[in-house]
Amino acid sequence: MKQARRFMYIGAHPDDPDCDFGGTAIKLARAGHAVKFVSATNGNCGHHRMSSKALAARRRREARAAAKIAGICEYQVLDHSDCGIENTLEARAEFTRIIRGFAPDVVITHRTCDYHPDHRITAQIVLDCSFIVRVPLYCPDAPVPAQTPVFAFCYDAFTKPAPFRADAVSEIDSVLEGKLRMLDCHASQFYEWLPFNSFGIDRLDAKSMSWREKKELILKLLPINKTCAGLFRRQLARVYGAGKKIEHAEAFEASEYGRTVEPAQFQALFEP
Repeated sequence: MKQARRFMYIGAHPDDPDCDFGGTAIKLARAGHAVKFVSATNGNCGHHRMSSKALAARRRREARAAAKIAGICEYQVLDHSDCGIENTLEARAEFTRIIRGFAPDVVITHRTCDYHPDHRITAQIVLDCSFIVRVPLYCPDAPVPAQTPVFAFCYDAFTKPAPFRADAVSEIDSVLEGKLRMLDCHASQFYEWLPFNSFGIDRLDAKSMSWREKKELILKLLPINKTCAGLFRRQLARVYGAGKKIEHAEAFEASEYGRTVEPAQFQALFEP
């Protein structure tokens, strides 16, 4: 096995890490690497019927259940309100301590051009930590890691100011069932909030659905993995061979912030 590495995904909401990095996380965790998910907010606005307090508690339980399926180290959900996180000095210090506490080799987050304000703000806070994570006199109560992490972005379809660049690709057909099981844990989202928000379905009887029906719904609500496989087929062929048909993939862009590595090394980071 390759030397064990440490990966941290910092997303805006409980289920963001699963959606963007879940398949690769399963592969890495199974290979003995350490993976931690962090949600910057408690997700207490992602519903059309539940109270915010009850929803926040429910989404923490859903995150814990997903973490067990993925086999990751931890799924930490912070207390910032959904749709309310701000880029403050306090948040910067909080994120810095979290990153230092886990000492990851790689930190992954959203791009700052994402559609959701929570995604953009979370990404900006993470990037604002990329240098000061190694400044000993900043948050001196939290020891600095031995090296600066590599910072990376997950896939999105936005093109301004620049389209996403796939510097690393990861097939997830081999772990698709596991990723879908993770997303199935987030029932408040995939069987309630997202069907309402996307299709206007107010009530969906998930208990009466077969697993096949659930999988079809999740894939319909989350088409990005199939999109990645189509958009970055050339890169996938380079990594996995031209003869391998890959239908679902995740992709990552290297940030200029933090520790930089050669292109081949960046791809290798995401390979178990």
